[in-house]
Amino acid sequence: MAQEQDWMVADDGQVQACTTPREWSLLETPYHFHRFLTQIEDVLKESPDEYDCLPAIRHLVRKLALNSYWLQTQHPNASSDVAIQTLYDEIGYPLTVQTNTYPPGAVSPVHNHGTWGVVTLLKGQEKNTFWQRSPTQEFKDNVTPVEEKIFRPGDVISFSPGAIHCVEAVGDIPLVTFNLYGETHSKERFEFDPKTHQARNF
Repeated sequence: MAQEQDWMVADDGQVQACTTPREWSLLETPYHFHRFLTQIEDVLKESPDEYDCLPAIRHLVRKLALNSYWLQTQHPNASSDVAIQTLYDEIGYPLTVQTNTYPPGAVSPVHNHGTWGVVTLLKGQEKNTFWQRSPTQEFKDNVTPVEEKIFRPGDVISFSPGAIHCVEAVGDIPLVTFNLYGETHSKERFEFDPKTHQARNF
């Protein structure tokens, strides 16, 4: 069985393996959800550059997934479409925290998030195709594929704000992910159509 791994995806679609903390160093019982959210806020306050915070955020996301039985077992059921469950929502709160369930075979559009993101797989397998912007004189929103990678339960993937990907749930069981995103800049979040070479706000 492949070892759980931390990853970083950059704006150009390049995927880099990162240092992955040892499981024993993350054990903390109880590790409540409110503590996780507070620690995420503290990390973001300590650094003016959110990009520099991603290693610490990956660490906390992995810690939550390891220590939270409820996160591993309580998630929305998906029938024919993606099911999304918001885990925390408060007026003025800048982060998006949710679990997503994809039925086998579900495929997302090609998109970016307009902010940083950290995702960990809880169940199933996820094939990511990573893209990069390749503007031409005729099509300023043209994108080209860079590489594909299959992620498995325990993998933690962080994304820069401009990273472009599409997701496919592969295998016979639903794909379940925990997703944490920074404050979304809607004007910078796009869905890309590789066939028409167009982009629209997503």
